[in-house]
Amino acid sequence: MKRVVINVSGKVQGVFFRASTKEKADELHIRGTVRNNADGSVTVDAEGDEASIEQFVEWCKQGPPRARVDHFEIRELDLSGGFDGFAIVT
Repeated sequence: MKRVVINVSGKVQGVFFRASTKEKADELHIRGTVRNNADGSVTVDAEGDEASIEQFVEWCKQGPPRARVDHFEIRELDLSGGFDGFAIVT
């Protein structure tokens, strides 16, 4: 199991980034959250098996079709164990 926190910026709000991220996370059985930030970026906190996380990270580097990711940051954290599915945080 692995946990990552991803921050993306660019054209990532108003393009269904959060909804598409949730769909991808559900498809890959990843738990965590995704939220918009006041500065226009999006933060994803995700945990799952290593192979699924790697696929998910690659997807997040591009995002959905209407998105444009200009900046991508990732860091690995200790597992939280507190996620129940994957949720969009408002």
